Amino acid sequence: MELLRHLRHVRRHWWVVLVTVMVLLGVSAFLTVRAQPRYVATVTFFVTTPNSGVSDAYQGGLFLQQRVKSYADLLTSDRLAQSVVAETPVGLTADEVRSRVTTSTETGTVLLRASVNDTDQTRALRVTESLATKFVELVEKVETTPEGKAPLKIEVVSGPRVSANPVSPQPTRNLTLGGLIGLVLGVGLAILRGVADVRLRDAAGLQRATGSPLLGEIPFESGARAKPLIIGDAATSARAEAVRKLRTNLRFVDVHEPARVIAVTSALQGEGKTTLSCNLAIALAEAGWRVLLVDADLRRPKVDEYLGLDAGVGLTDVLVGDVKVGDVVQRWGDKSMLVLPSGSAPPNPSELLGSKAMSDLLLALRESADIVIIDTAPLLAVTDGVVVAVQADGALLVTQQGRTSRSQVAAAARSLHSVSVRLLGCVLNMAKVAKAEAYQYEAYRVVTSISKGSVPSERAAAGRHSGTTTGVNGVADHTQELTRLPR
Repeated sequence: MELLRHLRHVRRHWWVVLVTVMVLLGVSAFLTVRAQPRYVATVTFFVTTPNSGVSDAYQGGLFLQQRVKSYADLLTSDRLAQSVVAETPVGLTADEVRSRVTTSTETGTVLLRASVNDTDQTRALRVTESLATKFVELVEKVETTPEGKAPLKIEVVSGPRVSANPVSPQPTRNLTLGGLIGLVLGVGLAILRGVADVRLRDAAGLQRATGSPLLGEIPFESGARAKPLIIGDAATSARAEAVRKLRTNLRFVDVHEPARVIAVTSALQGEGKTTLSCNLAIALAEAGWRVLLVDADLRRPKVDEYLGLDAGVGLTDVLVGDVKVGDVVQRWGDKSMLVLPSGSAPPNPSELLGSKAMSDLLLALRESADIVIIDTAPLLAVTDGVVVAVQADGALLVTQQGRTSRSQVAAAARSLHSVSVRLLGCVLNMAKVAKAEAYQYEAYRVVTSISKGSVPSERAAAGRHSGTTTGVNGVADHTQELTRLPR
């Protein structure tokens, strides 16, 4: 399970992996281009000793193998480097010569190899030639006994020779190594980003955070901001179909105790609760229900803006007793849908929404419509949403995918549970739908449209809706005129 979770993080943050790989490839290419070409000149020595028989040969071989290890250190000694500099003026100091010389031996043999690495091909060869000559002389001088005998003999058996092509940089190796390092680092960063990301990314996480069932997933559509309502051409979109599924699920949450007054809220501002409230009311009205949409977000009301209504007088004016509800309720569209705007901005929204006048109003509205949808304020910003939700039959929690953190959603759910609000379920808004699902719905929609004929244009639908916002006047109390709305 942990591996699958990490794989999901990598898939979600694939761009982090891609960017990291590209950056490391770029760095590798830059360093490769900027690096100076280096050449290597090599020479191989063979160390031998006189012997007089098999036993002497065996003993001499062991002696030489031990001696070769000392000669490897002698090749990088200050004495030899100074001799090379004195013999061959190549513009290097003794320390610089020593830093360019490396040695290697082969286990079980008496072969000794010296390499000189330099940015100048000619200089590398000259230093190696001088090194070979001076090393043989130095060993003879060191090993020669006072009697003039040398127990060892060193011969050059290979080289000196220099590589025709640079040994570094190696573009293929560098780019491959940079790409592999970038891939590993990118995967690690993607997993780290996924682990550190506390925002809700899927429906399962939303259900765990709220402890309530998922009633709907509203897919993200790029044109929803300009055309938020599911009317006209948008009535046949995947978003509209998702709202209709929400409508169905909401009606069957509890068949024994159906919710007739529903408060729609969210944890934070801007998660799409108002848009969902309007579209849910439209979907319910299309199904033949008598719907009343109430804008109870008195701090930032948006229902009137979305529906094109006059919000000068509304809920707040009814609650303070200035007008009757029937005088300010407005009919919207050609369906059985009424809207109660927010009205004047009050100085004390929480107290007004929690007053007895609000409770009495909701009781009256319950008897006047089949379903009352209340758009409320966000739960974590102010207490208005909780105050309204307590008086409703249940609450619907809307969360935008990828915006709200798990802790924020959980805190919003706790604020409802703490006052015994019935949380009907949650809705994941602006959800990313798999391409396969979107393609299947689009194919089904096209076939259905062809079989049934063309759908009404958005302009025609907007014309039907925009010209029918009329007030319900001449009412003596809250319910007298509202109950005349046809079923």
